[in-house]
Amino acid sequence: MRLRDFLEIDYWLLIAAIILSIFGILFIYSSGITSTGMPASTEYIRQIIWASGGLILAIFLALLNYRRFYDISIYLYLGTLGLLAFTCVFGRQVNGARAWLGIGSFGIQPSEFAKITTILFLARYLDASKRSHNVFVRFILSCVIVFIPMGIILIQPDFGTSLVFIPILLVMTFIAGLSIRYVAFLGACISITGILMVLPLWQSYIIKDALPSLDILMDIRFVGISVMALAAILAIALFGFLRFKKRYFYWIAYSASIGIFSLGASFMSHKVLKDYQIMRLIVFLDPNVDPRGSGWNIIQSITAIGSGGLWGKGYLQGTQSHYRFLPQQSTDFIFSIFSEEWGLRGGVIVFALFLLICLRLVRIMKTSTDTYGSYIIAGLSAMYIFHFLINVGMTMGIMPITGIPLLFMSYGGSALISAMTGIGLALSVYMRRYQH
Repeated sequence: MRLRDFLEIDYWLLIAAIILSIFGILFIYSSGITSTGMPASTEYIRQIIWASGGLILAIFLALLNYRRFYDISIYLYLGTLGLLAFTCVFGRQVNGARAWLGIGSFGIQPSEFAKITTILFLARYLDASKRSHNVFVRFILSCVIVFIPMGIILIQPDFGTSLVFIPILLVMTFIAGLSIRYVAFLGACISITGILMVLPLWQSYIIKDALPSLDILMDIRFVGISVMALAAILAIALFGFLRFKKRYFYWIAYSASIGIFSLGASFMSHKVLKDYQIMRLIVFLDPNVDPRGSGWNIIQSITAIGSGGLWGKGYLQGTQSHYRFLPQQSTDFIFSIFSEEWGLRGGVIVFALFLLICLRLVRIMKTSTDTYGSYIIAGLSAMYIFHFLINVGMTMGIMPITGIPLLFMSYGGSALISAMTGIGLALSVYMRRYQH
C-alpha cells in the first residue's frame, strides 16, 4: 500500500475514535474495581482485544474502496435480516431481550451490525433511485428498508436499539432530497405517538388521577371511534383534493393521517411494551416513583455525575461504582463513572470528541462528490449523534433508560466493532471524496 494512501486518512476522525476507546478501556477497568481496591472483573481485557480488532478493521476498510459494498449491500442486508430472525428464535436472552447469539462467553449482537448494513443498503437504494420522479414511492420504499430490521429487533424485544433506525431514516432521506413533507410527517407521527403513549402513564403514576380524562387514550372504544372519525375526514379531504385540487384539502388529509397513525400506534404500544419498559418511562418522568426499583439506576447515575463536581474525585477514586451502587456500570452507565472520577472537565472532553467526530463527518459528507458516499456518511452521523444524545441524556436523567450504549466507551464487542466499522467506512469515503 502506498504511503500516499495513509496520508489521505482523516486523522482527526480516527484519533477522536481512538481516544474515546481508550477512555472506555480505562473506565471499564475502573468499574471492575471493588471498594477494597481489588479488581473483580476482566472486562477491560476483552475490551482491549475488541478495540484493537476494531481499529485494524477500521484501517482496513479505510484502505478498501467503499464502493465495493454497493453491489453486495443487498446481500449484507438480507444476511443480517436472517441473523436477526434467527436470534429472535434461538438467541440468548440478556436483560429481557433475546438479542444475542453465541457459545459460552463468546457472543455477538446482530442488531448492532444491522444498523451498518441497513445504512449501506438504504444508501444504495437512494443513490440508484435519485432520478426517480415518484418521490412518494421512493420514501415509502426507504421506510420499508428501515422498518423491516427495526420491526424484527422490536420483536426480540430491544426497544432501545430499534429506536436508532428512526434518525438514520430521517437524516438519510432528508439528505437524499426527499420532500420535507414526508420527513416531517414521519417525525410528527413518532413525536406525537411518544407524547400520547406517555400521557396516561404520567396521569396514573405521577399526578395520581388528577386528570382522569387521559385514561381514554387507552380505551379501545375511544381510540376506535377517533380513528374512524379521522379516517372519514381523510377520505373526504382526499376526495376534495382530487376533485377540486385545493391545497387545504391536502393539508387536512395530511393532518388526519398523522392523527390516525399516532393514536393507533400509541394505543398498540401499551399492548406491546413489557412491564419493565413501561416502568422505565414512568421513572423517567419521576424516578422517585420507584426509588429502590426501576428508578434506582437514574437516581444513582445522577448522584455519581453530580458528586464528580468540576474536577472529579480522581481516577479509580469513585464511590458509586466501587461500592456497586450502579448496575450495568460498565455498559449503559459508563459516562456516570467517567463523570464521577473526572468531573465536568472530563465530560466536556467527551462532548468535544463526539462533536469533533460529528463535524468531521459533516465535512466529509459535504465534500464528497459521490452521492452514495454522502448518504452513507449521513446515516453514520445520525447513528453516532443519536447514541451519544440518548445515552448521555439517560445518565443525566433527561432521557428515558433505553439500553443504548455510549459508542466507543461502553463495554461490548458488537457495539465497539460496529462503531469502528462506521469510522472505517467514513475514512474510506474521505480518502475518495473527489472520485465519482
